[in-house]
Formats: sequence, C-alpha cells, structure tokens
Amino acid sequence: MFKSSMETLEQFKQVLLELPADCYSQPCKTLSDASIGQHTRHIIELYLCLVQGYDFSKISYDRRERNLQIEEDLSYALECISYIQQHLEKPNKPIRISYELGGEENDLDSNYFREVMYNLEHTIHHQALIKVGIQYFSNQNIPESFGVAPSTMQYRKQCAQ
Repeated sequence: MFKSSMETLEQFKQVLLELPADCYSQPCKTLSDASIGQHTRHIIELYLCLVQGYDFSKISYDRRERNLQIEEDLSYALECISYIQQHLEKPNKPIRISYELGGEENDLDSNYFREVMYNLEHTIHHQALIKVGIQYFSNQNIPESFGVAPSTMQYRKQCAQ
C-alpha cells in the first residue's frame, strides 16, 4: 500500500515536471474550467489532512485548507508532494473521520491504512482527470499507467497475454 502510494506520487511529480509552461494553473474547458493545479491541490490537501491529522486520530477532509498557492505554484505543489512522501508511512491505528452531510456533522470510524488506500484511489481518479487536461493543452507523453488503477493495469496485462 505504501509502496504503491509512493510510486503513484512519484509518477505524479514526474508528469507535473514535464508539463508545458503555463498550463498548470490555466482553466481547462474539458475539466469544466478547472485547472490541473486545482486538481493537484485537491489531491495534496486530502493527503495533508491525513498526514497532519494522524497524531490527533481525527481527520476532516471537508475542513482542508484550500491553499491557492498549491494550485497556482507548481514548484510549491511539488514540495508538498515530497513532504507527503516523507511523512505518509506510519503505523496503522484507529482514526475518526469527521464529515458534514446534509448540514449535520457526522463521525465515521476508520483506520490509517484504510485512509491511505482511500487517498491512493482518490489520487488515481484525479490523475485521470489531470491526464485529460494535459491532453487538452499539449501532446505531452504521459505514462500509460497514469490515472489508471493498479488492478486495471494488471487486468490489461492479463488480457494481452
């Protein structure tokens, strides 16, 4: 789980490093005018909620910071991803997830490993959207596995045999 998370985040950094100039924070029509930077910020902030909430055993993804610097400054976003990579691997323990639904505050029991997996799947989902944005702006060569679940990649390999 941690190995897949680290590899996914590392691949993400490499794809972001190869982005054409000025497309990171530019609105993209095919993403409902969201930017690659906005999707990147969303990924980063959920991971930061998890990593920073670990010591308190309580996390609220709804109350994330929404730091515009992450979505506008690619270098800063890359630093944040490196921070996550350095701090993600921790022992499992119970975690309370706090969320608002229908105007009510709710809590849900979870655990750290389950939330790491949630963030990994969430990242892959947003990478698929980011891939659409990159293809809209450029002909950048993007790895086939970017934005694709590991189980899907495994299935594709089995079908090709």
